[in-house]
Amino acid sequence: MRQVTAAVIEKDGKILLAQRKRGDVLAGKWEFPGGKMEPGETPEQCLRRELLEEFGVDTKIGAFVCSSRFEYKHLPIELLVYRAAHLSGEFKLNEHERIAWVVPGDLAKYDLSSADIPVVNVLLAGL
Repeated sequence: MRQVTAAVIEKDGKILLAQRKRGDVLAGKWEFPGGKMEPGETPEQCLRRELLEEFGVDTKIGAFVCSSRFEYKHLPIELLVYRAAHLSGEFKLNEHERIAWVVPGDLAKYDLSSADIPVVNVLLAGL
């Protein structure tokens, strides 16, 4: 099982979702952004690196939110989710089709990747 990180980035009461690019295994699906951990990385280091690579932004990784496991046909994953604060940089679409800032009550309206669905339930339960 591959460990993957994801960020819950909040701004003005909204949460960032990113849509996977065309040609990707999960093309068109929405997700909390992040990526695969490299050997020797902590989840926090991975998440900060991935957000810099994917969006060109610097972040501060905060509290652990939850984990979610899902066995996709191409890869079984354990998603490790953390809160993250945007420190600097303008969001660029290096790895995604588009991004959306979503009010928490509307998160479930998006066509989320399967591993991300339980994260929405945890976030809504915490409101």
